[in-house]
This record gives sequence, structure tokens and C-alpha cells, in this order.
Amino acid sequence: MQSAYRLLLGLALAAPLFAQRDIGIVDVQADNSTLPITVSASSPELQNLALTAFNAHGRYRLVASGGAYAINFTAAGNQVTVDIAKGAAAIHTETVSGPSPRQALLAAADVAVTRTSGLRGFFAGKLAFAGEKTGKTEIYTSDLFFGDILRWTGDGKQLMGPRWSPDGTKIIFTSYRTGFPDIYVLELTNRRISLFASFKGTNSGGRFSPDGSRAAMVLSGEGNPEIYVGTAQGRQIRRLTNNQSVEASPAWSPDSLRLVFTSDAAGGPQLFVMPASGGTMTRLVTNVSRYCAEPDWSRADPNKIVFTAGVGKGYQIAVYDFAAKTARIVSRAPMDAIEPVWLADGRHVICTFRAANTRSLYLLDTESGKATRLSPAGFGNVSGATYLAP
Repeated sequence: MQSAYRLLLGLALAAPLFAQRDIGIVDVQADNSTLPITVSASSPELQNLALTAFNAHGRYRLVASGGAYAINFTAAGNQVTVDIAKGAAAIHTETVSGPSPRQALLAAADVAVTRTSGLRGFFAGKLAFAGEKTGKTEIYTSDLFFGDILRWTGDGKQLMGPRWSPDGTKIIFTSYRTGFPDIYVLELTNRRISLFASFKGTNSGGRFSPDGSRAAMVLSGEGNPEIYVGTAQGRQIRRLTNNQSVEASPAWSPDSLRLVFTSDAAGGPQLFVMPASGGTMTRLVTNVSRYCAEPDWSRADPNKIVFTAGVGKGYQIAVYDFAAKTARIVSRAPMDAIEPVWLADGRHVICTFRAANTRSLYLLDTESGKATRLSPAGFGNVSGATYLAP
């Protein structure tokens, strides 16, 4: 019981429950910033996937005809050719290969996104998440739209916080495999699970740096939860913070030189930044909430950090902008919106929508507020997603 108490202390900055009903989808009215497009494909299966993808993207609006662009996908084996036309003029044709027609279609759709909007595509990325399809919390991976789902653990032990390695070959996570909260690494090439950090107290929040050389984590062995950094192999672990407050949820800057994390050093959960080599922690004044937690730093736009903010009796997603030195609430969920992680374009995030007894993954456009459910209702509770860019 003492170890469980310590874990709860270490994760004390996780958003508490706010019960609301799960309505399945949140949408917004189309505005002048959306591109009207028509989308077609050579098979019903691929057309349905293409329509699902572009309908979820906040930059686009699907129309039956007369769009700014006409996008067509033609499959041949594991290759998909995308043809893009603007009016009567063909402007781009490209053939993309993949391990399956589904994956090739998503990669081809990313080509279309870049060619028509200038944004980086994110459809072909992968998810890792904690799912309860079996009744127990296990690690799963899938594509962005919950195809090609694989389950990677099966011991039935409580786990949380799966995070990809930058090369996509490993997932670091926290688990009670031995009855205590320790950090483990799952190697996807051979399904081997190895112990990464197991010290006195709680061990949680493991996260690899973008350059793959180090990992940040939260350990409480020397007192209350503090931020530590070690090598990607779990060696030479060094303490960075040293105070009487509780630290949680470290996330790396895109250049692997800084960390953003949550601390109650300011009297309540707020965001702080410090050098990954150690030094002074500096508060990011968000001006939107007395509760700011679960930050994630955008690799596409280093000026942006997404986080969970307390709003009223619940929680919503917010984005901090270094240039403006302030933040704004970007979600309008009718329940708790928590655990945000950036996608590859620096505009969209994956987050968890949480009601009294349900947790689902949603794709959220931080510019329009449009939110689209990704996890199927029949899959069970899903949370704590991490995204691997294509």
C-alpha cells in the first residue's frame, strides 16, 4: 500500500475525474480557412479510409463537387497512385508503396495534404496506447485510424504512459509487473520486455529524447518525485530538480536540449522549462488556468507546447506559444480532454476524452477545435496515446 501511495503522489498532477456523458464526436462549423475538396478512390474500402482521413483533418472540408482540389487514389497491389487536380488542370501525380494497400493509401494521402495545403501529413503515423479490450490494461499499437491493431503485452498488470523511441523500435512505459511501479522497455523486434529503472519509491514518466540518446523520468527514491535524466539504456541517471514540490510528466524539446514538465513549485500545478543538462527551472506563465499539466513539445513547431488545463470543473486542451508568451484553450469537449500529444504537422494532437466510465482517443485540430473520435466504441477504454511520425 505504501508503494501505491507513493505512485499516486508521483502522479498527483494527473487530471482528476470529471464525469460527463460520452457523445462520440465534437465538430465545428466550416470556416473560410478550410479547403473544399473532392476525394475518390479505386475501391470502396480505400475510398472510405480516404474520406475518414480527410474528414478528420481540420484543414479540409469534403464536398461532392466543385472543390478547390480533386484528389483521386488508385491502388495496384501495395502501391497507391494519388492524382491531384485543380479545376481542369492536373497538378501532381505520385505513386507510393507500403506494406499494405491501407498503409500505402495513408502515405499517399499525406502526399496530397502537403501538395494542397503545405502542411506535413500525419495520416501514415503510428499510435501506441494503453487499451482495455481484454479487460486488463495492455499496450497496443495501430495506425492512426485504428487499423492493423497489435497487442504487445499480456501479463494483465496495470501499466501507463507508453512512449515511442524516436526510431519506432521500442516503447518505454510504467508498469506494476512486480507489484511496484517501475519503468520498462518493450523491444518490438523481438517482443522482449526489460527493466529500465527500478529504484526505491516510484519510477514513472519515462520518455526518450528526440535524438534517441537519453531518457527523462520521474523518480521519488530520494524524497518526493523529481525529474531525472539518464542514457537511453537507463544508465548514468542524474537528478535535475531538487526541491520540496512534486514534479511530473517531463517532455523533451525538439532539439533534445530542454525539458518541459509540471511542478507545483508555484503553489499549484504549472509548466516549467529547464535545460536537460541541469540548471534553473523557469515557469511558463500560461494565463489560462491554475492547473496546467501533461505537456508535450511540438517537434514541427518548437514555439508550441500543448498541455492539459483545468477549466471550470473539468479539463480541456491548451497550447502555449513561446512567441506570444501566453496560452489559449483549444478544445471544446463536453467532458474531460486530457493527455495531449502532438502529431507531425504542429497543428493536430491526439488526446483522451474521459467521462465517468469511458476513455476514448480523439484527433483534435488546435486551430478550429474540431475533434474526431479515433478509437472504436467496441474496443473498450483507451488512453495515454503516443504518436510516431511517418
